[in-house]
Amino acid sequence: MKKILGRILVVIPAIALQVLWYVLLIWGLDKISQGHLGDILTLIFTILAVIFVTTLVAKREESSYKLLWVLVIVGFPVLGAILYFFLGHKSTGRRLQKKISASARLLIPEQGALIGENAEQIKKEDLRLGQTLDYISSSTGFPVLKNGTSKYYPLGDDMFVDMCEDLKKAEKFIYVEYFIIENGKFWNTLVDIMAERAAAGVEVKVMYDDLGSIATYSAKDILALSKKGITCIPFNPFFLIKTQLNNRDHRKIMVIDGKVAYSGGVNLADEYINAVEKFGHWKDIGFRLTGNAVKSYTFMFTEFWNAFIKDDEQKIILRADDFVEEPESVDNGYILPYYDSPMRKDDTSNVLFAEILSQATDYVWFYTPYLMLGDALFDAFIRAAQRGVDVRIIMPGIPDKKMVFRLSRSYYEDLLKAGVKIYEYTPGFVHAKAFMCDDKVCGIGTVNLDYRSLFLHFECNSVFYRADIMKDLKKDYEETLGKCRQVKLEDISHNIIHKFIDNILRVFAPLL
Repeated sequence: MKKILGRILVVIPAIALQVLWYVLLIWGLDKISQGHLGDILTLIFTILAVIFVTTLVAKREESSYKLLWVLVIVGFPVLGAILYFFLGHKSTGRRLQKKISASARLLIPEQGALIGENAEQIKKEDLRLGQTLDYISSSTGFPVLKNGTSKYYPLGDDMFVDMCEDLKKAEKFIYVEYFIIENGKFWNTLVDIMAERAAAGVEVKVMYDDLGSIATYSAKDILALSKKGITCIPFNPFFLIKTQLNNRDHRKIMVIDGKVAYSGGVNLADEYINAVEKFGHWKDIGFRLTGNAVKSYTFMFTEFWNAFIKDDEQKIILRADDFVEEPESVDNGYILPYYDSPMRKDDTSNVLFAEILSQATDYVWFYTPYLMLGDALFDAFIRAAQRGVDVRIIMPGIPDKKMVFRLSRSYYEDLLKAGVKIYEYTPGFVHAKAFMCDDKVCGIGTVNLDYRSLFLHFECNSVFYRADIMKDLKKDYEETLGKCRQVKLEDISHNIIHKFIDNILRVFAPLL
């Protein structure tokens, strides 16, 4: 709370100045227009409202997202047009994307030659899946690679131990990028190790999401890290009212020496390793990679770091000897690491999940903490279950956000009627994000089944094909089912008032 209050004291004057500038601008324009500015603006934004609505209807975009904006614009033409102009479309994050794209152009060409090569091999075994992975690879710019070693962690507690051991061995660089960082046993232990390695000459760089960590990390903490030889920057800082404020960095990445990479759902705070209890037992998952895929995660971090670091001397210059190539004798299937961007034309993970559900013949199982599905993905779940695929979803038993949990449950009835099996983890909160399908393909990363992850945030994910991590993920899922309560149709409330409230929440789901 102290950190939030501190940020408010810093942000309010900046926002006040910004608002004052707008007020003065409007006052000046009103004088020029001899008091008719209100009428002129009303006319302009009414015309814009009509243009926006017709554009929205024609757009190839989630229908539920379009419906929300149509209702807002039609109900409040002037205010709705203003809100949509600043917040409602992908081009509002143009400045953010411009920085990232400029940085990406220096990196992506190095991997371009690999795109398509391994996807073609997968097509020989499974044409349909190979086509999907080829598309994901081409649209994101990240290649399908031969998988090195991939270790699965059924809990953040287990991953914490290995992270510490790998950090102690760092010789060249440590790159850390997380949505939430909070002082405590987890983060402070990592900082102590990283400070020791920094003193030994290792380059240590940390990036965190400014809004995600607004209550847990601050400029004071950044200064403390710098005194220990660790460079730290926030992603998309919240100081002014900006159109890209909604686009957050929800990725979780740790790369050490180009040899090892960690990712998954685990943030760097104590509840993620069950060192403190907030919502019962915290069930989260992650993985450790070696081999060629580490390069992709290094590129992901470098792309964002170079885009937002202001000091040119702190920019990362990658070299060939920064990576350790996995020997060709290693045969552990394939991996496609990629990241989602809200600025891309297609919403990558949303497309991937719908594709996997459409191809499944035996089963598709998901871990997710939140369930707010767009129409296309919602329909994909229903269609898969209706044609006899064993579709399962594990959700939290104890929610971290009650309104979001209620909204998630509003999707249960239609899914259950179609044959989707839903389970709630009774010991506590599930923060894991993963899918597995037909014993051949799985994905683990940071992507929740909600609007923010699927359409608004930057996320990262890894898809594994014929890799040994699949067995460990499935085993963990089956063991977790034993700690869950299966939701039945008779558990669903049919209270008219509850239904009405849920319907309203569903309309506004894209904003939650």
